[in-house]
Amino acid sequence: MTTPSRTRIKICGLTREQDVDAAVEAGADAVGFVMYEKSPRHVTPQRAAALARRLPPFVTSVLLFVNEDIEKIAVACGQVGAGLIQFHGDETPGQCEAAASASGRPWLRAARIPLNGAAGFDLVKFAAHYANAQAILLDAHVDGYGGGGKTFNWSLLPPNVNAHLVLSGGLTPANVTDGILQVRSRGLSLAVDVSSGVEADGPDGNTLKGVKDPGKIHQFVAAVRAADQQLA
Repeated sequence: MTTPSRTRIKICGLTREQDVDAAVEAGADAVGFVMYEKSPRHVTPQRAAALARRLPPFVTSVLLFVNEDIEKIAVACGQVGAGLIQFHGDETPGQCEAAASASGRPWLRAARIPLNGAAGFDLVKFAAHYANAQAILLDAHVDGYGGGGKTFNWSLLPPNVNAHLVLSGGLTPANVTDGILQVRSRGLSLAVDVSSGVEADGPDGNTLKGVKDPGKIHQFVAAVRAADQQLA
């Protein structure tokens, strides 16, 4: 599979207008809205629609669902407009395809990779199982469904995955360059997805879930571009 010249970037878990604007200004290719009600970054379809209306042409909205009913997915997609669906739960290929067909959307499928790497997870088989996905998003396997800020061992990813990949899970401005270099140097087609790694710091030192830091967003994008320059 041909390695792209530029790594695409998605900023996920957006809840505020100023964060959408910061992602667009920094040069993100896509922004993600979490439809999963148990997530601290959850937004309603109405809220996601209002935020998505701020996006200029060629910046894509992505709606993240976890084990949601097909009807609710279709309703949410109808409200938000053009974009993609991200399935981040335990959805089967048939369930993904049925929901995507009902919504008229292309889709991504999240793969939950063990923290010690892909040694205990057959990514080649998983990608083949979800062959109709536009991409396979690689997230660390943590309690809940994503957003845990944990990384897995990128060096253990197999080099023969026949799918576009989206690297996620614990990415930050400090480590995304290394992640891209490790994965793309193996000839794999790659994009990146960040959420907790660009969130604002709270007074207790913990990040404020769903509240992004514009400085961190710009630093993250700059680090991605630095990796691309090294690989050029």
